[in-house]
Amino acid sequence: MTPLAQKTYELLKKVPGGRVTTYKALADALGTKAYRAIGQFMRTNPYAFEACPEPRRRVPCHRVVASDGTIGGFMGKSRGAAIQKKIQMLRKEGIKIECGKILQFDHALFTFTPLNPIRH
Repeated sequence: MTPLAQKTYELLKKVPGGRVTTYKALADALGTKAYRAIGQFMRTNPYAFEACPEPRRRVPCHRVVASDGTIGGFMGKSRGAAIQKKIQMLRKEGIKIECGKILQFDHALFTFTPLNPIRH
């Protein structure tokens, strides 16, 4: 695992249930423009909630969405059962979703404080 992937996963753990962040927000907080790499890290997350038996090690990749409030991908898929699973997980945490888009996105969006950026 690359250092950037490790830092991405650690940063994502700060996003609480009931909130979401974006691929861009993660990249910006890490001081990188590697948005596609962030997406790849989510796609290959070895600590996903469904796969990791240790709660403290889990990385909530289901809480990462597109910058326009649409759901984005999940488990390497952009539609079908995987996306329905992501929607189900977000709804269980209190996120309201309609037609594949988060309602009141501005309220659900978690942003990282510029006072504590993570650098690689």
